[in-house]
Amino acid sequence: MIVPLTRQKFEQIIPLIATGPQYKYYWGSFQDFLQRLLISVVAVAVVFLIKVILGLDFGPIVFLIGLIGALYWLWGPVFWASMRNAKCRRYKYSGFLRGRVLDYWITEELIGKQETVDNKGDLVIVENREKRIHLEIGDDTGFTAEYKAPLRVAYKAIARGQRAELLVMSNRADLSTIDEISDVYIPSRDLWVSDYPYVVRDFFTGVSSRLRRDEEDQRPRRRRRVER
Repeated sequence: MIVPLTRQKFEQIIPLIATGPQYKYYWGSFQDFLQRLLISVVAVAVVFLIKVILGLDFGPIVFLIGLIGALYWLWGPVFWASMRNAKCRRYKYSGFLRGRVLDYWITEELIGKQETVDNKGDLVIVENREKRIHLEIGDDTGFTAEYKAPLRVAYKAIARGQRAELLVMSNRADLSTIDEISDVYIPSRDLWVSDYPYVVRDFFTGVSSRLRRDEEDQRPRRRRRVER
């Protein structure tokens, strides 16, 4: 079942500015940090070239540009995470999918290659592969969605038939066409299956709890109507 969300609730769940987990995601590895640091060094060198060597002086403008460039290693993850959030927030409509795990499977995917030299001086290409879990989520209406994420030890708790919840996004008011989905939450295990942490999890689980309470409140009424 897909429950439509208001725009206000959607913007609470998908933030405009990067959250802590999103910042951590784009902070990346030590190699990623070194790449950002190199960009910062180049930016400072360009400003130095303009101001000192070429003798051009644009006053506070150049200083501001230099300062921003020098700190790219720090604010870069905020920028890229916020851009990714903005891509989701451009969708006009959203819904809260309450379905179940129909199936899951593990694959191994190539994520990069590295060139190195062995002891004999020969060039060796090393392939970096990562195991990923694929989840097929569906509901009673026949809607299905597939989500994949890097494999984690905690995912051993996943089983077919478990309740699964996620956010769906669309440009159609009736949500008949889904253009994007978020990471997956499995309430019975309090477990997130996630690559990029799209949602603010406190808000998401709050919506989840409210919907479950609403569903439980409706069950006695249905039983009384049957008894009559």
